[in-house]
Amino acid sequence: MPPRKARRRTRRSVLRRWAALGALGLVALLYYQPLRAYVGARSQEAAQAAAVRRLRDEQRSLERRVKRSSSLTVLAAEARTLGYVRPGEHLFIVKNIREWRREQHASRRR
Repeated sequence: MPPRKARRRTRRSVLRRWAALGALGLVALLYYQPLRAYVGARSQEAAQAAAVRRLRDEQRSLERRVKRSSSLTVLAAEARTLGYVRPGEHLFIVKNIREWRREQHASRRR
């Protein structure tokens, strides 16, 4: 009779091991989705933090540009590049400066 008891004990221990393994697998399966969501949220948070840093740098740069452009000398220079003139001034548009310089250089050689 002792051999039968040994078989039952080994069968029971094998069943317990399979049950424990199944329970462990179930727990792992139940934790998989939340862990995956957590890792995804962390990576998304890191990307958003980088975007926030980039936007803050851009904001500082734009604020500096606004401060610079509010001075009268910079505004006057910008207006002149856009073609504005002061009252009483005349606007002259000069074209073909390169050709004129070539002609001047050629006439000096003669």
